[in-house]
Amino acid sequence: MVKKANHCAYDVHYHLVIVMKYRKKILVKEEYIDYLCQLINELAERWEFDIEEIGSDGDHIHLLLSALPRYSPSRIMNVIKGTTGRLMFRKFPELRKQLWGGALWSGGGYVGTVGKYGGLEGVIKYIKKQGSMNKKQSVLTNF
Repeated sequence: MVKKANHCAYDVHYHLVIVMKYRKKILVKEEYIDYLCQLINELAERWEFDIEEIGSDGDHIHLLLSALPRYSPSRIMNVIKGTTGRLMFRKFPELRKQLWGGALWSGGGYVGTVGKYGGLEGVIKYIKKQGSMNKKQSVLTNF
């Protein structure tokens, strides 16, 4: 769907994959998942991007989002990683012990653009299947 901003119309979708530091399966506790979803929702509202789908296998998250063209995918990823990492550690200090006092997320990540014709539905199905072995613990369902 084409969205409109002040001076442009756009239809941009990004598939982001953000990996936990050391590939630790952190996102298995419901309270961690709920809080992370809350934070991502707040960031989406503040930065004017729309979360279309989110999923996890416990050691990484997949996000499908639509964003204003003025924000690069790397900027969006940096905002999500930096803010969620800082606030997750503040609310759950025990995470620092699991990650040896370091960062919540690993450096880097994956960014892909998703075309409206053909690719978008495939990515949505792929993200929904994340954690299908143990749906209750590993899928972020607050969206």
